[in-house]
Amino acid sequence: MQFSSSLLENAVNEFAKLPGIGKKTALRLVLHLLKQNVNDVQHFGEIIGKMRSEIKFCQRCFNVADADICSICANSLRKQETICVVESIRDVIAIESTQQFNGTYHVLGGVISPLDGIGPDQLNIETLVNRIQKEQIEELIFALNPNIQGDTTIYYIQKKLQPFNIRITTIARGIAFGGELEYADEMTLARSLQNRLPVESYVANR
Repeated sequence: MQFSSSLLENAVNEFAKLPGIGKKTALRLVLHLLKQNVNDVQHFGEIIGKMRSEIKFCQRCFNVADADICSICANSLRKQETICVVESIRDVIAIESTQQFNGTYHVLGGVISPLDGIGPDQLNIETLVNRIQKEQIEELIFALNPNIQGDTTIYYIQKKLQPFNIRITTIARGIAFGGELEYADEMTLARSLQNRLPVESYVANR
């Protein structure tokens, strides 16, 4: 791809670094920005910069937040005694879109994957155990992607939580094995939450 302007080329190269964005799509986005008012483009850049520099991660659940505690954890109307364990922030957004869950979350920041060099110590697992020790948690719901890595993570955390008297469940497998939560339609995800299973039954059947 040849450019008559290094400024244009640099902008295209930066957009192309985004996931799912190739050079052609990046060029289309940059040319769109060129058609916009200069002040609007500057405002766009300022919003992105401010998001990156000022956004925080909840000290309780590791979801994105504008303050030290996210709006979900700070909401007294939500069931604080119920925790839904997810892999990433994208999964929080997917589940919230169903409007079927009224508890809190715990974002692990990934799943156990030895082949990728990711072990339990690199995830927010110990902080989850600490939450259960300190808070009056009644139910823990695993909402991890139905694949080998997700199942390994469920099994590991379940073993860590055996000393605690809490109900541990996992979402029903309306989502195909190997699928991802963020791509499931809201109806399927909502049904999976409503029909969740005791984690002992799930692990035993794997």
